[in-house]
Amino acid sequence: MHAIVVEGVGDPSVLQWRAVPDPKPGPGQVAIKVKLTSVNFADIQQRRGTGAAVPKMPFTPGLDCMGTIVALGEGVEKLHVGQRVSASPEGGSYAEVVVAREVLTIPVDGTISDEAAASPTVLVTAYNLLTLAARLQRGQSVLVHAGAGGVGSVAVQMAKRLGAGTVFATAGGEHKVRIARDCGADIAIDYTKEDFAQVIREATGGKGVDIVLDAVGGDVFAKSLPVLADFGRYCVYGQSSGSPGSLTTDLLHRSNRAILGYSSGHYRRNRADAIRPALEAALKMVADGEVRILEGGRFPLREAAKAHRQVESRASTGRIFLTV
Repeated sequence: MHAIVVEGVGDPSVLQWRAVPDPKPGPGQVAIKVKLTSVNFADIQQRRGTGAAVPKMPFTPGLDCMGTIVALGEGVEKLHVGQRVSASPEGGSYAEVVVAREVLTIPVDGTISDEAAASPTVLVTAYNLLTLAARLQRGQSVLVHAGAGGVGSVAVQMAKRLGAGTVFATAGGEHKVRIARDCGADIAIDYTKEDFAQVIREATGGKGVDIVLDAVGGDVFAKSLPVLADFGRYCVYGQSSGSPGSLTTDLLHRSNRAILGYSSGHYRRNRADAIRPALEAALKMVADGEVRILEGGRFPLREAAKAHRQVESRASTGRIFLTV
């Protein structure tokens, strides 16, 4: 079989198409013939060598896939060969065949599109941010940064589905603002032309928002924290700006604000059993037509470098997919 292999960190050119041995499922694992996988920003961070968990070289990137089970490892009882599944594989999903743990492999029927089945990280992240980390209550206001991106566009949809009040979203440029609005944002803000903090202060009468979802960090964190309402929850799940946010703790204890961190990857590695309920709940929203995955483009797997360049250009919206 073939896979994308990274032998040294760097720009997208380090993503090499290589012949590699077919993986064999171990105990509690299944082998999956991949049909579709997707690009997460974490893949780009790993390729650059800047992620929280950079694998040992050489490695195959990728967190998500959908396809068909072709072999079962010892002890697997709830899955069978020929089953169409959504999975978070071991060892990277940019490959023709992958292995995944049974606990992170979920059967999907025809009500779930290939694109949604190939996006478990986005679905789980958006769902757990809103329910597990932010503890969204009906009627509460939410600010979603990068509201036209992979996680952001899903989080906007889910926030409305879960009963949020006013949903604010930031995006760069008119096209992305339109996408965020189409996903259900009540107020979509073009941060290249408007001061999003000022817009939020005016719209909320100075109160601010109850929940902030931020994968950008840096200056965005600094500007967003002051518009977090008293008793609000600020959820950090990345730093795509390349810089972490910083704060003084008096901003927290004086107003009962909370800063919370979230990582689906950390859950996968340490509490994998917490992933499945979130994915099942998110996939039900997809099946019911309440949440959709936005496709921003697709490339053959062997052209993964082109897909990474598109994501890094910041011109992409929604999800970028790799076909196998």
